[in-house]
Amino acid sequence: MKANAAFLPVSKKDMKKRGWRQCDFVFVIGDAYVDHSSFGPAIISRHLEAHGFKVGIISQPDWREESSIAVLGEPRLGFLSAAVIWILW
Repeated sequence: MKANAAFLPVSKKDMKKRGWRQCDFVFVIGDAYVDHSSFGPAIISRHLEAHGFKVGIISQPDWREESSIAVLGEPRLGFLSAAVIWILW
């Protein structure tokens, strides 16, 4: 398994830097993108990447703007999503 040390793509510009035209998966998350092993989306995305998949991240899309989830284009295999649950103490 091989992982890339660079942040996962969050824009078409980032994809171009990696030489990608299309992601295999686009992970849409409701929270900020934190590339650390204590965050679920990072664990899942990096695991997929380590198995050869191209994964892009859309963080905190605007629910009022449909184009906000299209910033990376259509993925080859599918969209992934994760919700954020806020617990008020």
